[in-house]
Amino acid sequence: MLERKIIPATVHRTEIRVINSRFIASIAPVFDVQQARAFVEQVKEEFADASHNVPAYVVGHGASVTAHCNDDGEPSGTAGRPALAVLQGSGLGDAAVVVTRYFGGTKLGTGGLVRAYGDAVRAVLAELPIAEKVSTDLALLVVPYNLYEQVLILVEAHGGLLLEKTFAADVTLTLRFRTGELGPFNDSLRELSHGSLQAEFVERDESTIMPLPAENDRSDETTIS
Repeated sequence: MLERKIIPATVHRTEIRVINSRFIASIAPVFDVQQARAFVEQVKEEFADASHNVPAYVVGHGASVTAHCNDDGEPSGTAGRPALAVLQGSGLGDAAVVVTRYFGGTKLGTGGLVRAYGDAVRAVLAELPIAEKVSTDLALLVVPYNLYEQVLILVEAHGGLLLEKTFAADVTLTLRFRTGELGPFNDSLRELSHGSLQAEFVERDESTIMPLPAENDRSDETTIS
């Protein structure tokens, strides 16, 4: 069975407060170390007045992962490591997180810092829209108006995405399907149209971000804890 490559669907941010300190966790999809570093620098620039901006990232999936973290001035092992541990335990890959701390005047101690940085990452993961990085096929389809609504139902039934529609003498649809699904979609389409319609393959993208529904049941490999 192929490993599912679960990633953040988009950039997301949330904030928690621990005693008087603010912890702001920002997370984003990243597909190489350069993108991860660029995101970290972007957050650091945005929160340049913060006490700390603690980064952690995992690039890749499965056995091929590059991981990194940094305490950014917090006591050694109290910030970057717990943030990275929670991120790695989530099952996500290709993800970078920065936990920004605004010190509130009360020291949290070693254990308090470990919990706070871990909890900040857990908080942003709990709200995070997730997606799957998959290979997809782009296709074009010209549809007569009388079959338009039925074709949209077929697209949804085969897990396709409607990217664009142009209304003229007929309706031209730009569609995206997971690789391997365009053939079965065309089989259903020919049955619907008595052989008169077929979607034309345009190109393949090996690294498409396909959003997963919020109610999606996550396996043990992809559970965000």
